Amino acid sequence: MPYAMVRCLITLALAVLALAAWPARAELAVGRDYVPIVPAQATDSAAKIEVLEFFSYGCPHCSDFNPLVARWAATLPGDVVFKRVPVSFGRWQWANLAKLHYALEVTGDLARLDAAVFETIHKNGNRIFDDKSIAEWASSQGVDARKFADAYNSFGVASKVKRAEQMVEPYKISSVPAMTVDGKYLVTGKDIGGLADLLPLTNRVIDKARGERKKK
Repeated sequence: MPYAMVRCLITLALAVLALAAWPARAELAVGRDYVPIVPAQATDSAAKIEVLEFFSYGCPHCSDFNPLVARWAATLPGDVVFKRVPVSFGRWQWANLAKLHYALEVTGDLARLDAAVFETIHKNGNRIFDDKSIAEWASSQGVDARKFADAYNSFGVASKVKRAEQMVEPYKISSVPAMTVDGKYLVTGKDIGGLADLLPLTNRVIDKARGERKKK
């Protein structure tokens, strides 16, 4: 048999084997791709599939992930709602950054300054962790100082920070960034190559949740 034909047959055989193995690999696997959240958590958006990103401005991986997840969130379909949950794992610096997040949300400056918080900490090396440095930074970015102080020290912001911390255990969050879907699944992605691969995997878990909703 001519060498070219043998080579062609080998290539064809390998392609067939790859196609045969692909469906099994394409199936989501518990433990590898996601972990069930037990008991499932009630979401704030029962009519939609709620996706949460647990993060901290103090986390360098969250800083790398932020532009990726921001672009991804802008493409989500109408039946999905995306929310972010700043957590501290007991670090006072991260707890203050969570307060910063919610205070900027109250003042209406979060969308404008979200990426800037990551940049000032991780690119510029500014340690805006204590109350004074956080307030000074916000003012330098054009946020009304009185309005920010009122929000940062408000009961409402403190309540949101406390609730975010309380979500860590039931949602099985041990590190950030972390993605959860519909209060039912923590996306793990043990075999993914990097943070960018976490988002396509999250899409697949969203599809799983969507399919389960349709069966009800």
